[in-house]
Amino acid sequence: MSTLEEHIDVGVPIDTAWDCLHRTEAYPRFLDGVREARAEGEHRTHLDIDAGGKPQEFVVEITDRSMENVMRWQTTSGPELAGTFSLLPIDEEHTRVQARFEYDPGTIKETFGGPQGFAQASAIERGLRSDLQQLKRLVEQER
Repeated sequence: MSTLEEHIDVGVPIDTAWDCLHRTEAYPRFLDGVREARAEGEHRTHLDIDAGGKPQEFVVEITDRSMENVMRWQTTSGPELAGTFSLLPIDEEHTRVQARFEYDPGTIKETFGGPQGFAQASAIERGLRSDLQQLKRLVEQER
């Protein structure tokens, strides 16, 4: 497994950022490639994804450690992917969002297509940064 970590500071209180991460219907607004997201019970989310030009469906299980402001997710169908969002208060009006993405490069190439090796890692890194930028715009806009 490979791991990628990125973070971004957002101009909202920690509760506002936490609430946005838990609004399943908002996922297409900040997760690139997610066309539709819907909750399936308390801890499962169904995602319709555009994976390299072909539609795919994933089911994601979400577990929270709310006292630590950590949201962990992992796929239970589709490719084996996992990650976390950790929220850290900077002050009363600012929050650091740390994202961690765990993946197998071979699985990513199979599922989404594209290059391997360094080029693929760079593309995933750019995608994660873009997702965090979109999350920042979303939470600060809705404030």
